[in-house]
Amino acid sequence: MAERFGIVRRVAPLLGLLVADLLALELSLLLGYTLRLALDAFLPAKVPPQIPGSLALALLLFPLGYALAGLYPGYGLPPVERMRRKVQVTLLMFLALIAWEWLFLREGWSRGVLAFAFAFALVLPPLAEALMREGLVRLGLWGTPVLILGAGKTGALVAQALLREKALGLRPVGFLDDDPAKREKEVEGLPVLGTLAEAEAWARRGVRTAVLAMPGVGRRRLLEVLEGLSFPQVILVPDLLEMQSLWVSARDLGGTLGLEIKKNLLLRRNQLTKRVLDLSLSVPLFLLSLPLMAILGLLIILVDRGPFLFFQERIGYGGKPFRIWKLRTMYLDAEERLKVLLEEDPKAKEEWERFRKLKNDPRVLPVIGKVLRKASLDELPQLWNVIRGDMSLVGPRPAFKEELETYYGPLAKLYESVRPGITGPWQVMGRNQLEFADRVALEAYYVRNWSLWLDFYILARTVWVLLTRKGAH
Repeated sequence: MAERFGIVRRVAPLLGLLVADLLALELSLLLGYTLRLALDAFLPAKVPPQIPGSLALALLLFPLGYALAGLYPGYGLPPVERMRRKVQVTLLMFLALIAWEWLFLREGWSRGVLAFAFAFALVLPPLAEALMREGLVRLGLWGTPVLILGAGKTGALVAQALLREKALGLRPVGFLDDDPAKREKEVEGLPVLGTLAEAEAWARRGVRTAVLAMPGVGRRRLLEVLEGLSFPQVILVPDLLEMQSLWVSARDLGGTLGLEIKKNLLLRRNQLTKRVLDLSLSVPLFLLSLPLMAILGLLIILVDRGPFLFFQERIGYGGKPFRIWKLRTMYLDAEERLKVLLEEDPKAKEEWERFRKLKNDPRVLPVIGKVLRKASLDELPQLWNVIRGDMSLVGPRPAFKEELETYYGPLAKLYESVRPGITGPWQVMGRNQLEFADRVALEAYYVRNWSLWLDFYILARTVWVLLTRKGAH
């Protein structure tokens, strides 16, 4: 029975991802064809009476490109990297189709259908893959077993991260450690299975990945352990946990291994690229949101008479203060209400000090205030802040001066080197469920690892988080 389940665990992810991709690709073609037909009255063109069968068949070759890009199943790839590879392969495959149509087909495919199908294919396959992966995670069918070598602090942090980020597909089964005091104990809920000498036996049992998390054992011992491992994949975790990097790259420095860790968002060209993205999205979104903000403002006034907009002073780029605009979700005497609550309720005070948020906040307006906060609609006026250049669509959470002084420490300068964002890593990785220290670490990670792909991923995840209202209050 266990062997049969093991086969299912190996085959199900491959078949699931393949089916999700094929359905998404063919749906992209169907939607592209339907949209082109709908526009035929305005833009007449020669559109075939049915979906070209040869084009539908050509889309069946796309999963081959995804497989060559290492996406089946792609365990260990962060979601941002998966999205980047999938979009790049889709782009290359469609360029190949266009070249084939231009060079070899006499009648040709409808270029309008092809263009619309391409646009849908940039979005639907990554979305279908993410949904399929989420389903496989919930069924316990996603992931490859991983053995962590070293049950100390570093190993515990690795286990914690892998258990939290199930989408990576690296499923820790336990630890190996030579410390007798750790034998037959649990670390992060995982057992210490034996000593490092038993690693070979686990490799023979089918475990293909080992994480070497022993930065404190010394260079000579570390090399001995590395050379004695026979796992197909070994991941070495250095003693640089606070400098984790999505796009870290190895450098050969005359025979010496170096790790290049960039602070991508500090580069001028990246800041310019990000600004172009901000303006191209925020201007149309702001114009479209004006009628909605007018309606919401009227509802706020009906509940609690007074201005429906309010501003707070936050610290922005270069350490300069700016006014951040929001739809009002609290009573006009909100600060007095908070002060009274914190003085009378120790539990509320502790919650406030940990999260800077309250689940049952007496300051929030009934119904309309809670709806606005849960759906983050109160932040719509911040699109004007983005247009002005005070903020970005994606970035660190706008911070108060006292928050920078109390919680950020040496990372305050990193925060001040970029524009804060309407959404960001905090928004998609837990929102109010995260402690403030975790939020600061995520923001530092974002600045160091910025790319357009990361921004696109966070924007897409923000939509999902808002729809599911995960972590909102």
